[in-house]
Amino acid sequence: MDTPKLKLISHVLCPYVQRVRITLHEKNIAHEIEFIDLSDPPEWFKDISPLGKVPVLLVDDEVLFESNVIIEYLDEISPGSLHPHNALSKAKNRAWMEFGSEILDTIAGLYNAKDKITFEEKLTSLEQKFKSIEAILADGPYFNQKMFSMVDAVFGPVFRYFDVIDKITDVRIFSAAPKVRAWRNALQKRPSVQQAVVSDYPQLLLKFFKQRNSYLTELIHQQSAAG
Repeated sequence: MDTPKLKLISHVLCPYVQRVRITLHEKNIAHEIEFIDLSDPPEWFKDISPLGKVPVLLVDDEVLFESNVIIEYLDEISPGSLHPHNALSKAKNRAWMEFGSEILDTIAGLYNAKDKITFEEKLTSLEQKFKSIEAILADGPYFNQKMFSMVDAVFGPVFRYFDVIDKITDVRIFSAAPKVRAWRNALQKRPSVQQAVVSDYPQLLLKFFKQRNSYLTELIHQQSAAG
């Protein structure tokens, strides 16, 4: 199958874009990438994105949106698969991919929390979610043990948030989840996961947190004041 001309419309911080970029790197698929400012999107983007969100993948003259739809498409048009072959295992993997999206929603609630109580509630929710994953994880290094899969592409961006958050405050949400911690460490070392973001991503994410006017923003200022 001839691979069509692909262009990924992206934003530097979007975790949903990252899962697409990871898939593109894992499958060695040639593509272009264009970054846009979602706070002031160009008119052409408004015309092609029904939800006004990234990622959007331009496939020749066609448009795909929604990250999981895009990565499933990329998997189908390239050799091999990032899914298990067994139908039930594949379905279970897709369910945990959705769970990863739920975790991203909770993380957004964490960095947008206006007060300590809400912040702590989101931390507790995250801790419980990672305990749920801990209960089903086998020995790694990846979700499907030796096989890097779509679930790993989804969770690489999830864990990346904590590379920055851990430097602001000791959240300890992985303390009761050693297998999740090992999985996180394995994904940090994966080249496709490392290549899914721009080189100054940590600085850009920290700047984004500072602009939230949230409890996490207060913690950042307290840390800066402490020297």
